[in-house]
Amino acid sequence: MTQATESKIQSHKQLYQQDFYLWIQATTRLLQEAKFSQLDLENLIEEMQAMGRREKRELRSRLIILLMHLLKWQYQPQKRTDSWLNTINEQRISLEELFEDSPSLKPLLPDIFAQCYQKARLKAVTETGLEVTSFPDDSPWNASETLDFEYLPE
Repeated sequence: MTQATESKIQSHKQLYQQDFYLWIQATTRLLQEAKFSQLDLENLIEEMQAMGRREKRELRSRLIILLMHLLKWQYQPQKRTDSWLNTINEQRISLEELFEDSPSLKPLLPDIFAQCYQKARLKAVTETGLEVTSFPDDSPWNASETLDFEYLPE
């Protein structure tokens, strides 16, 4: 590696610390121009890994919100609102879009479903004021029902 290339990489690494958005633009340009030797690989790898973690975090977050609202819908029928129904539909739409954009996330669903249900159960306790024992220990619905736009628990 030449000294000029090393200097460009160092400059690119400094840009990462000083202006993240500009670093993204510069990295994109280097990739488009196939100037791979000038890339700040260390930070590029870190950001790629972080992107994957964000996708998984979004999957879990949306699933928790959806499950919590399904719990509220089923266990507080007298308090049902269009807002709850809107949230249920919004989370289902967002999850469907997430799976369309990243189909490799869908196989993670069975592994995270029970954990997300437990978190949704705790959130439902806070939101409803009901005792934790008011909700089943395990999800009363499977993942398929949870994601089904036609399904609402009664």
